[in-house]
Amino acid sequence: MLALLENLPKETLSLQLGYGAVLMVLGMFTVFVFLIVLIYCTKLMSVICRAILKGKKGSKTEAKIPGKGDENKSSKALPVDEDVAIAIAIALSYERSNE
Repeated sequence: MLALLENLPKETLSLQLGYGAVLMVLGMFTVFVFLIVLIYCTKLMSVICRAILKGKKGSKTEAKIPGKGDENKSSKALPVDEDVAIAIAIALSYERSNE
């Protein structure tokens, strides 16, 4: 490979190295611009998702704290998100299956 470079005239070699450097800088600039656009698109999507989720916060279910005997008959129900209620149910069924 070096033998081929030695056979080129000095002007041609410096011209090709200059083209290579310009191409490298242009590629780096393109990647930099793409990453900046990606960051701002991600931030914009985060803002949009938060705005959408604010409208859906009204769905709440009630869950009672599990316990033994009659001690929880007088306990009040706590407002819990639907996802949290599902997670509690899964955890309780897992614990009961291990007994």
